[in-house]
Amino acid sequence: MKKESRHVIKKSKNLKTLVKFLIVVLVVLTFLYQQNNMISITNLTIESDTLPKSFDGYKIVQLSDLHGKSFGKNQKNLVNKVKEAKPEIILFTGDLIDSRRYDETHSLKLMKQLVKITDVYYVTGNHEGRSGKYLELEGRLIDIGVKVLRNTSCELERDDEKVTIIGIDDPSFGYRVYSEMMYAKEQLEVAMGEDLKEDTFKILLSHRPELFPLYVEKNIDITFSGHAHGGQIRLPFLGGILAPGQGIFPKYLEGKYQEEKSVLIVNRGLGNSLFPQRIFNRPEIMVVRLLRQ
Repeated sequence: MKKESRHVIKKSKNLKTLVKFLIVVLVVLTFLYQQNNMISITNLTIESDTLPKSFDGYKIVQLSDLHGKSFGKNQKNLVNKVKEAKPEIILFTGDLIDSRRYDETHSLKLMKQLVKITDVYYVTGNHEGRSGKYLELEGRLIDIGVKVLRNTSCELERDDEKVTIIGIDDPSFGYRVYSEMMYAKEQLEVAMGEDLKEDTFKILLSHRPELFPLYVEKNIDITFSGHAHGGQIRLPFLGGILAPGQGIFPKYLEGKYQEEKSVLIVNRGLGNSLFPQRIFNRPEIMVVRLLRQ
């Protein structure tokens, strides 16, 4: 074989190898982009024999852990999916912003759009607590029309029946004085107050899922939380690898958990924080329907 022919063959093989490499790179980059940006919808039902009859079929959308992320212009990709769910209320369970790269822009754009859909209830996360700028953010959220719950409660009413929504601050607001459990317990007791009847149906918004034993102790019917990011990186057959506050292979990662008559809902969240990439763990909108048994 002539030298020129061998050179041409070698060059052709090198080109094919390069093309294959570029295809693999493109596939990987596409996968990584989808994992961070293609929003998934999780539908759950919660059945309870203590739910007031008029709230049978009540639909709730839960969002969590945006960390300042954008999903399209004016958050339209995220907002459109929330609209399609047709919720009666929207719950946001903390980490609207990211304390490491503080920027309110995309977070406030989201809230401005959400309050046009229905009432939005919000509690703080650890990043609000660490930011040192929360009071300014809270003022802007209230001006927008967001119902900020800071160790307080309010009532939802339907046909003369009521459920109580309770919201507590993230323990990061009291870390200098309290342990996380002690802080959460004190704030929950303040939020519930002395006048809240034992048989009242109670919905709690609290950023931290790992404090579920406390919510069970306080006879909370449903708790909505976030913080765990679904384990951030999820492996087949093993699940999420790591969650803040829970460590390696955490217990409370995503979806629904139940102890006694208390239910915990853990949202995988929308954005990222310390680690910039989700793996087998797309951003999540949680749609929860309440049913009376």
